Amino acid sequence: MATKTVGRIWTIATNGFQEVIRDRIFYVIGFFALLLVVALPLLREVAATTEDKIFMDLGLAAIGVLGVLVAIFVGTGLINKEIEKRTVLVLIPKPISRAELIIGKHLGLLGVLAVLVIAMTAIYLALLSFNGINYPLASLLISELYQFLELSLIVAVALMFGVFTSSILATLLTVGIYLMGHLSRDVQELGKLSENATIETITQGLYLILPDLSRLNLKNEAVYGLLPSSVQLLEHATYAILYTILLLAIAILIFSRREF
Repeated sequence: MATKTVGRIWTIATNGFQEVIRDRIFYVIGFFALLLVVALPLLREVAATTEDKIFMDLGLAAIGVLGVLVAIFVGTGLINKEIEKRTVLVLIPKPISRAELIIGKHLGLLGVLAVLVIAMTAIYLALLSFNGINYPLASLLISELYQFLELSLIVAVALMFGVFTSSILATLLTVGIYLMGHLSRDVQELGKLSENATIETITQGLYLILPDLSRLNLKNEAVYGLLPSSVQLLEHATYAILYTILLLAIAILIFSRREF
């Protein structure tokens, strides 16, 4: 039974991967390469002494932004598109559970994002090496691994909203969660500074509910080769994985209650 379940999930993931990878994903990689090739000469003109540091920051930021855009705009439509096209009516009567559909779609898009992040990282590192810019390889690779964990979490958020709202609303909500996730620690600190018990309780509640995406943002530390300790890295990775599993469980619960 477990083998059949894994097989069905793998089939859904493979089909989803093939569908998305054909949908102009390689244009994203091309745009990224063009952006970096054009940016370096411009940076040398406007930042004579700090262009290397700015270029490293720009490359990491571009990988993050483009990855998130794909995760949100594709992720919110993964299930919603099946509902709108009514293909979900064909899939559900078959021996495919709704949980298998959610998990398969999630893994399929993660495969696409893995290809995207690996390709952009390879281009980024190649341009750094070609231009003689010294960089901490291990730190940058670890930073990109945590960027991938963040993308996995964002895809789970997109799926959760996508199973019960329209694609547009799901996109807006996911963008909101992404932005708030990066600001959740700042919101918590503002609550403490307010010295108001009610505000502090509200901000603390928001911090506990919203994903703390700053845990997975290691870009600035990676540029200087100053990453958190191994214990902290393990804690952050565990947090991201457990939060992603929780979001997928919520998405499955909501989707299982929908009538078609």
